Amino acid sequence: MQKFVTVDEAARQHVLKALAAQPDFNQADPDGAAFAQRFDLHFPDLCRLFHFLYGSRPDWLDQLAALVLQCARSWVERPAELKALDAEREGNSGWFQSNRMLGGVCYVDRYAGSLDGVREQIPYFKELGLTYLHLMPLFLAPEPLSDGGYAVSSYREVNPKLGTMEQLRELAAELRANGISLVVDFIFNHTSNEHEWARRAAAGNPGYSDYYWMYPDRTMPDAFEHNVREIFPDDHPGTFVQLPDGRWVWATFHSFQWDLNYSNPDVFRAMAGEMLFLANQGVDILRMDAVAFVWKQLGTPCENLPEAHTLLRAFNAVCRLAAPSLLFKSEAIVHPDEVALYIDPAECQLSYNPLQMALIWESLATRDVSLLAQALERRHNVPAGTSWVNYVRSHDDIGWTFADEDAAELGINGFDHRRFLNSFYVNRFPGSFARGVPFQDNPRTGDCRISGTTASLCGLEDDPEQAVGRILLAHSVAFSTGGVPLLYLGDEVGQVNDYRYALEDGHEADSRWVHRPRYPAGQYARRHDPATPEGAIFNGLRRMIAARAETPELSGTRLIDFATNNPGVLGYQRPGDGTHVLVLANFSDEPQQLRPVTFSGFSAEAVDILTEAAVHLAEGLTLAPLQYVWLRVQPLQEK
Repeated sequence: MQKFVTVDEAARQHVLKALAAQPDFNQADPDGAAFAQRFDLHFPDLCRLFHFLYGSRPDWLDQLAALVLQCARSWVERPAELKALDAEREGNSGWFQSNRMLGGVCYVDRYAGSLDGVREQIPYFKELGLTYLHLMPLFLAPEPLSDGGYAVSSYREVNPKLGTMEQLRELAAELRANGISLVVDFIFNHTSNEHEWARRAAAGNPGYSDYYWMYPDRTMPDAFEHNVREIFPDDHPGTFVQLPDGRWVWATFHSFQWDLNYSNPDVFRAMAGEMLFLANQGVDILRMDAVAFVWKQLGTPCENLPEAHTLLRAFNAVCRLAAPSLLFKSEAIVHPDEVALYIDPAECQLSYNPLQMALIWESLATRDVSLLAQALERRHNVPAGTSWVNYVRSHDDIGWTFADEDAAELGINGFDHRRFLNSFYVNRFPGSFARGVPFQDNPRTGDCRISGTTASLCGLEDDPEQAVGRILLAHSVAFSTGGVPLLYLGDEVGQVNDYRYALEDGHEADSRWVHRPRYPAGQYARRHDPATPEGAIFNGLRRMIAARAETPELSGTRLIDFATNNPGVLGYQRPGDGTHVLVLANFSDEPQQLRPVTFSGFSAEAVDILTEAAVHLAEGLTLAPLQYVWLRVQPLQEK
């Protein structure tokens, strides 16, 4: 009988033969044996995914073998302490779902000056309760055209103004010793036009020209642009930019950021090498930048294509071989249905929650929680083994990412509502409390996004007392819905907009720098004075952080909706073992009364875990304006 050999079997034998030929790789030693065990477990997935992407090429098997050899070498080079962490986290794969997780994010230079300055902040990070620190792009990038560090010239060199790769490695180790995981950006859709690969491509090297989408004339660019939208039309029209020699190169975002060509397996292997290098420096989580754009295909919008997901899964399989504890966090500011598709244990284990962020601000503006409550009921729960990263604001602008079809169900016209929100948050709407700044404002189309710190968007510059209430209310949602809460450092002491941003070279055309101010030393000095806005915000957040850490119901991400029957009051439940935490938040400017019947599914007695005060639900509940409570309740069916 004829014996058939499957693609997996043939590929496995081909790769094993290549591994056996490597004199520096010995399956008999502990490192080799550990890799061989992981190879047996994860190679079938990697083979299937790589074949899907590149199986039409005659050299795909050799490319796959070269990739696995890269993984084996990286594993051998991986420091012993990181291998120990791999083993620990393989036994506790849900470590990032703990109710003690708390994230912080900052720019190294603006917050601490340098990597050594970040190390000096570790005692403060521990005071705050951080377990996760995201350092914004810190790799070598051209100045002033760096797009805030997102135009990377080298993934293996730190910006010399910030420090060195050795200092980053030392910082990662010290953070790890203090229970803080290091998160950095992996900008893998594009490089700077000053990256060595781009320089060689610009010089006409055909091998490196194939690292990018380069064409000799407008034929193919015109064909692609028939379906592809402009992202930053103020920077350059269309999607391609012309080089001095007449060629055209794909640049989705800025003219100095050239998109990588992942249809070329050399690019996949090169970026896998950069990824594993960073993992071996002690990075715990990679923020996968612009995931929606990484795969291009003629005749499509080149966003959210199925191959983008396959690509992420293939990168994940690489990590399972050579850096098993490394996690991915997706950055996909797209339609909510598309955001959800990137969240998977085999793809991105963590994901920003842009919908919740946007709808917190929408609820503050409208004093109506209907859209936010709908989103929590319909779009919050994610697959087991994954988690949201919940935030009130980030380094980026605020875009109104809710789905028009969701809004229509509530009688809201999405286009008109976005125009209202833009007007409200840049203080063009009568009675607005916000002091935001427009970003990419287009009066012709009405399109606009919002820049501003949390404090300025909440009105701290004009009415500190009300603003503090809004700031804490917004964070009460991000801290209690489930996932990793993330603070933009400085927000915890009420840092306001930096209106001098345009005076800095390269920042004048980008209003997002208004909400990336430098370290506010004076405000941090007042954080323990409850009579100041800084103290009120800091103490309020610390109360939430401490209560959350002692509340097992707030681990994980599972959420159950709760109808308050009041458009001004948000409600949801976080289920635990026999008890739930019922969160209520009044987004209205007026006291709101919830009738006793609203709580008929619970026992009469509850406790607010933020204040430890007893609450008698049989009497109903009145919430003051901007008040929030986290009530430990007992569902009647679980008595």
